[in-house]
Amino acid sequence: MNGTDADILIVGGGPAGASSAFQLARRGVRVRVLERSRFPRSKPCAECLSPQASRVLHDMGVLSALETQGAHLRGMIVRAPDGTSARGDYAAAHGFRAFRDRGLAIRRERLDEILLQRAREVGAEVQECVRVADVVRDARGLVRGVSILNDSGGTRELRAPIVVAADGLRSVIARRLGLARTAAWPRRISLVAHFRDVRGVSDYCEMHIERDGFVGIADVGDGVTTVAAVFPAHRARDISGDRAGFLDRWLASKPHLVERFAPATREGAVIAVGPFASHARRASYPGALLVGDAADFFDPFTGEGIYSALRGGELVADTVVGALGASQHAQSDAFEEYEQNRKTEFGGKWWVEKLIGIGVAAPPIVNRAARALAGEKRLADLLVGVTGDFVPAREVLRLGYLAQLFLFPISNTRPAECQ
Repeated sequence: MNGTDADILIVGGGPAGASSAFQLARRGVRVRVLERSRFPRSKPCAECLSPQASRVLHDMGVLSALETQGAHLRGMIVRAPDGTSARGDYAAAHGFRAFRDRGLAIRRERLDEILLQRAREVGAEVQECVRVADVVRDARGLVRGVSILNDSGGTRELRAPIVVAADGLRSVIARRLGLARTAAWPRRISLVAHFRDVRGVSDYCEMHIERDGFVGIADVGDGVTTVAAVFPAHRARDISGDRAGFLDRWLASKPHLVERFAPATREGAVIAVGPFASHARRASYPGALLVGDAADFFDPFTGEGIYSALRGGELVADTVVGALGASQHAQSDAFEEYEQNRKTEFGGKWWVEKLIGIGVAAPPIVNRAARALAGEKRLADLLVGVTGDFVPAREVLRLGYLAQLFLFPISNTRPAECQ
């Protein structure tokens, strides 16, 4: 197109941006990705991919390479504050099947670099170390590009008919368009670190819910364990002075974790991220689409945001292909369809995330639910399947399912805790 730098400008080169770029470039769309970092780069994340994410990775042609560089996950173990442990498996007898019967845990440095390189291979232009400062609008207020910072401290404009915001939790594009909204609850922050030689790590992702926070633990390959701990935002001052010391002391204060971390050594820095509960008012604006965490990020507990980013890239591509070159009215219709498609795809999961967020903030609720899940494995398998993105969310939002978690009498027997 004359007078433009690309058909599509994508701000952000993480999974959402790389997926969007790949899907568009292979359809012949002229794509330019603007990424502020230089890859590979560290990224605070639980680093677990749901089984259904493998479908998108397979379609992108990277699944085989990624599976050799990470660790497979059979399911999830959840430990409640009262010590009750429940295990759910991805491969289960409930009748639902994922693209793979296992999840994948892998360092984000590896995942993101491979995904972005794959987008390059199919024709996307990628510029790293580019900082986007603002959006560019035409006389009608429609987004028609972005302004980026140059080496001299000034800015210059890049033009495109459509801008895709894939720039994460603190999206510059969402803020500049007035779409960003931070919810009052839950306000949480996370500390993420990697440890070597943690005892008892298996092929299950572990979630340990405590009265003063929760922590996810997962093998990411090569003898390294990712540890993602989440705390109420009012602990920010305690954390800020010494992140590593705070995390070490918190882990040491948990009798069921202290022995497991006693021989472990931390690799790299402890990274903080948050507060969470970010949600855009809309995922579209005339001339712009939001995808991944830029569009929605409620709570880190369920840990499958990478699937939402990858799948969101597919939805963006479907929308953009129909909207490029169309009239403003037709583009508006296509963008509204994108909003509806997102609700259809992710709406049920949003409700599940909210319910889980309520549960982990109230120990009596999560204790009760954990005992029910431990006593009836089918319930645990269904819930883990929903978090794995292949069991429909409606299966755990049914009144009958919720009643079994919170209303019906259950056995007081507690299974052995994970070791």
